[in-house]
Amino acid sequence: MEEFDKLAQHLQPFYSRFQVDKRLLFTGHSHQAWPDAAFSGMDEYAEMTVRQIDKKWAYAFEKTEKLRNYLRTFYDDPGGLYCREQNTHVLLVSWLSSLNLREKPKIITTTGEFHSMYRQLKRLEEEGLEIVYLPHEDDRKLLDLMRDEIDDRTAAVMLSRIYFMTSEVNTLLPEAAKLTHEAGVPLMVDDYHGTNVIPLSLRDEGMEHVYLLIGGYKYLQWGESNCFLRFPKDCPLRPAVTGWFSAFGQLDKPRSTEIVEFDEGDQKFATGTYDPVSQYRAAAVCDFFMQEGLTPSVLQQQYRTQVGYLRVLFDGNNHDGSGIEHANHREMDQTGGFMALRSRHARELRASLLKEGIFTDARDQIIRIGPAPYTTSQQCQEVILALFNHLDALQKTEKVPL
Repeated sequence: MEEFDKLAQHLQPFYSRFQVDKRLLFTGHSHQAWPDAAFSGMDEYAEMTVRQIDKKWAYAFEKTEKLRNYLRTFYDDPGGLYCREQNTHVLLVSWLSSLNLREKPKIITTTGEFHSMYRQLKRLEEEGLEIVYLPHEDDRKLLDLMRDEIDDRTAAVMLSRIYFMTSEVNTLLPEAAKLTHEAGVPLMVDDYHGTNVIPLSLRDEGMEHVYLLIGGYKYLQWGESNCFLRFPKDCPLRPAVTGWFSAFGQLDKPRSTEIVEFDEGDQKFATGTYDPVSQYRAAAVCDFFMQEGLTPSVLQQQYRTQVGYLRVLFDGNNHDGSGIEHANHREMDQTGGFMALRSRHARELRASLLKEGIFTDARDQIIRIGPAPYTTSQQCQEVILALFNHLDALQKTEKVPL
């Protein structure tokens, strides 16, 4: 407890606008509070726009570059390119449009992907693509099945580093990256639940050829409209879905009958105009994280001890007949930034807790409880106590005869 309370208590005053010290905010895996610095960033953007008007884009691009450098540091990836967009789905579609799906209509994925990827692939399956859904629960089995499935009809492999439902880490991702690279098949990794939670050195793991989807809405505390597609410098792909921000440097060139060109650099998969206030907000958060020493290793330790403590509290309060259990039984070094619990009352529990102003999250039969760096041990105790109180109340209601 002391291990993470010291940092949490230090951080809480910097989140006064969200009142994190007075509220039980346990959707850290979905939407974390913003530090007060984020609001200063938005004010900075408003003032800049008033002064610069149509010249604002150069200033906005500087903020985006700060976000890219933050990610390059986190992933130990000085040579990687990072395309900014409003959300990961836009980037996903742009990337999919660059694949040779006519000659290679097969995409390999897992049963554990987030709705954005799953829904899009499911719809493409209806249009004739072959989508192979491999079971994700066992990392070794997944790797072996992937090896069996990859063939000369395979356009891509798409999977997560940390699964959004259970917080289970894909521990054999470097091996999967090596396998796909040797087969000449692009690998897309959804790392929305990995960034700022579990460090990953792309250089050390030999994963510099991999594509990553990254979002700022969760653990980065950047808020909406700060998503990135990481791609290698030697990327040969040419997206068919392409916007004018992917060729911003060519606007003054005369139009020609030549093939569509892309700018050198980070924006290959970009679309068009966006609201730069999101980058100003996020850049201010980056400065705050660096100011407070929230390095990848510090953040990893904070989440690991917080989630571990939540598990201890849950186990200490759980009892026979409760109807709730862990959905993730892996050790903490194979677990991401939230605790996943399975109960047929998951959605009812979430709704019941929310009525009391307690923020959790539920997907199907799994309720997810996600701390943030500013979450204290006392708040962890309170959310677990409330969880079991509401669960007991639901069970008593079921037993009352009509």
